[in-house]
Amino acid sequence: MDAYAHCADRREAEAQKALFTEDTHFLVYMNGVGTEPTEDLNGREALTPVFAALKQYEVTMHFNGQSTVTLDGDRATGEACCIAHHVFSSDGEPKIMLAYLRYLDSFVKKAGTWLFAERNLYLEFSDTRTLGG
Repeated sequence: MDAYAHCADRREAEAQKALFTEDTHFLVYMNGVGTEPTEDLNGREALTPVFAALKQYEVTMHFNGQSTVTLDGDRATGEACCIAHHVFSSDGEPKIMLAYLRYLDSFVKKAGTWLFAERNLYLEFSDTRTLGG
């Protein structure tokens, strides 16, 4: 989970994709829990545009909060919370968008390494404001 945030903030898309199984399933719910997914991506290579989209921001910083993981042999499930900070300019003014995220994950251990088999990203809420105001 921390490696995912680290790669996102460094724009290391290939390293970030390597955290997922080849046949991964990644769902994004921009309207929160109980809604239809706004993105439904299948396979590691389908993640390329998602991770590339972070380049639109001048800087990002993902702070991971509480997380739980339940192990079951070479499989696991988990939940993690994150506040993602996205800095950008709008009309020449620096802005920051804070995204309060919840991830529900399924993991699999392959060749001694834990990988995301499925990742469900839920936007709980967000806030955009002038930076340094």
